[in-house]
Amino acid sequence: MKKAIVKSINFWIPVVFLLALFASCKKYDIIGFTPGSGAPTISSVHTWYKSDTTVYYDTIITYDASGNITQTIQPRSNKVVPFDSVTTAGNLGQYYIIYGSNLGSTSSITFNGFSAYFNRALITDNSIVVQVPSKTPYYGSQATDSLVVKTLNGSVAYKFTILSPPPSPTSYSNFNFSTGSEITLTGVGFASVTSVSIAGVAGGTADVSIFSQNDSVLVLQFPSTTITRGNLVFSYNAGSTTANVTAAQELVDLDNAYPIFIDNYGSGWGSWSWDNAGPSTTKTKSGSASFSAQYGANSWHIDGMRAGGGGATDGLAYSPDYTYLSFWVYGGSADEKIYIEWGNEGFANGGGNEINTYDVPPGVWTYYKIPINNLLWNTGTTNWAANSSQYLNTVAFFMNSNTVMEQVYFDDIVLVK
Repeated sequence: MKKAIVKSINFWIPVVFLLALFASCKKYDIIGFTPGSGAPTISSVHTWYKSDTTVYYDTIITYDASGNITQTIQPRSNKVVPFDSVTTAGNLGQYYIIYGSNLGSTSSITFNGFSAYFNRALITDNSIVVQVPSKTPYYGSQATDSLVVKTLNGSVAYKFTILSPPPSPTSYSNFNFSTGSEITLTGVGFASVTSVSIAGVAGGTADVSIFSQNDSVLVLQFPSTTITRGNLVFSYNAGSTTANVTAAQELVDLDNAYPIFIDNYGSGWGSWSWDNAGPSTTKTKSGSASFSAQYGANSWHIDGMRAGGGGATDGLAYSPDYTYLSFWVYGGSADEKIYIEWGNEGFANGGGNEINTYDVPPGVWTYYKIPINNLLWNTGTTNWAANSSQYLNTVAFFMNSNTVMEQVYFDDIVLVK
């Protein structure tokens, strides 16, 4: 009953206001025109503006304290410009102009049954400027392609389609894939997706299978590819045309990465740990096993992997093609700091091990994709490129700030080109 009363108030306030307005002022001085008394009509809907994607350049001139001039060229794009074009379809959140007759006494506007806000200052008897609400239904049974304008003298319906927004993932179940694996995306706009591919950053593409989909969840299954890392490309229905959009998130093909530990140690690699560490099926991010590591309270412990015996020619030779060290970590019981031991030394106890520092939150899987050039080699101040004659044979994780014993899991530790 309460809900019905609220609806009644919301409906009648604008009507009573308009009636009082019209009755109190014969010449309608306030609104600036005399609303028509006939039934409303809609003749067309027009766009108001568009984004000009042409890149323009501004010259920024600055002066220092001595009056010296510095000129800086600054690019800008996506400039909003006027654009008047008849349309029968619109995007969420965008403004449109409704043209017709007897529109001056408009009391409500709906798109697919969803009420739109409108400003009376932007209404004449022949036009209305209105924004399509961001929550307007655009798919399923509620997408009736109906624009309805109600006035004091009746209502008019007009066929107007609300376009699906471009597919926009907001979360991924994984940032790595392998042949036959699945990744679940959540976001918006997935109902309109017709096909998906992955485009490699260094070239190459592959079609990705849609396992299941609705507008907010898309489950993908990946094929065997030649790609090291790449981005998803969505093809989707955009009104009467098919459009494409590329996702910003980069994905890694584990099959084409250099494995240090995936479901087990990579070829030639094994455990190099001070604690009870090794493959475990207790928690996994993907596949069948992760690397389990324990860090005693108030201790100096290093757990990780070593290639061969750690000799001068054991492990992986340097190549500038290797771009990232990537892995997942499932944290312990508290926020902790972990130091990555990276190089070909034994890393004895000491403060020098406190390099390559990363925070690990508790009780969740966290993804790390670290530029290899940012990792300090051994306990020095230079990276692998500066030590390119040396082989990488130790990748381990050091913790010393924990006040309780921490159980931590690492998964999919790889080098990515």
